[in-house]
Amino acid sequence: MRREKSTPRPGWEHTIETQGLAFHRTSHPEHLVRPYWDESVHYTFTMDEVLSIEADVETLHQMCLEAVEHVIGTKRYQDFGIPGWVVPSIEASWQRRDPHLFGRFDLRYDGTGPAKMLEYNADTPTSLVETSIIQWYWKEDVYPDDDQWNSLHERLIEGWRKVAARAPSGPVHFTWTNEDESGEEVMTIAYLQETAQQAGLDGISIAVEDIGWHYGRKRFVDLDEREINTVCKLYPWEWAVDDLFGKNVVDALPTMTWVEPIWKMLLSNKALLAVLWEMYPNHPNLLPAYLRTPGPLLNYIQKPLLGREGASMQIVTPSGTQATHGQYGAEGFVYQEFWPLPEFDDQRPVLGAWVVEDEAAGLGIRETTGLITDDTSSYVPHRIIK
Repeated sequence: MRREKSTPRPGWEHTIETQGLAFHRTSHPEHLVRPYWDESVHYTFTMDEVLSIEADVETLHQMCLEAVEHVIGTKRYQDFGIPGWVVPSIEASWQRRDPHLFGRFDLRYDGTGPAKMLEYNADTPTSLVETSIIQWYWKEDVYPDDDQWNSLHERLIEGWRKVAARAPSGPVHFTWTNEDESGEEVMTIAYLQETAQQAGLDGISIAVEDIGWHYGRKRFVDLDEREINTVCKLYPWEWAVDDLFGKNVVDALPTMTWVEPIWKMLLSNKALLAVLWEMYPNHPNLLPAYLRTPGPLLNYIQKPLLGREGASMQIVTPSGTQATHGQYGAEGFVYQEFWPLPEFDDQRPVLGAWVVEDEAAGLGIRETTGLITDDTSSYVPHRIIK
């Protein structure tokens, strides 16, 4: 694993915007000199490294599925802050094995040992377009003879075909929230809709604020009062169940198919980190983690169970404390052993390893000068050297 410099393509901004990454101008804080998409640098991997990380990811994913089974079997919902009235729907969804499509592991990896799981973005992962499309065409333009760990597009199409085989008839509604001012959510949902359509599914776009509840039919409907049978969202489940119509969402199951399904509330919650450590102590792909207390840890990072973009975190070491701003944490915290991200030219990369259904499918990288990856971090491409 190496970090290398490269020359940005002439007119790269226009190129990536025509390929779908329009939000890069609006999502990145304006005071930063470095762009969100930065192709002046990239990371290189050997095929052996990629195969090793791929194996780690699939091992972690299977461990996470076993953790879902464990949490449901032992009724540990309170550790996850999940309301009791939601529990029966989670259990029923898991028992039905409601189909899931995709997720992203965030990993610490420095090229010298097994990848370490930092968290699992299993419900509403972003940076999908950057990974699947933008960096692939960058590689094709700049390093056409090399390879890339990137089968996301093809895997998503195949995944949609499997979702369609079990979903109710009718179009899939693809939804985003109007509260997302950057455009990232709309862009990601549009790409998911494109892959679904390539799989043969009809798609309808709708803002989540425009979805209605028909009291007579007891079904969700779109602006044309068509019943919504299948919905693909980037709206977190914890927000959905807490919404004014949250009970309607739960009551409508299982007549509706959700991508992702409600059982993923157990994977998108950072309490998962502590459960995994209990189930698999000293596993080489895990970092020690504990609920409600740091336990024996002297160096740790305190993470809110439902935090996002590195907000409301606190790093504690014998030499001091460092915290990020945010309003998360009312739901509780998990305490994970703190391993600083590896440094490459004063930058610290986090590897985002994608899973489609149950298989590893690609790699994206974000890096920062700080200790916590947040919304100021830049996305950089990668290639596999021959």
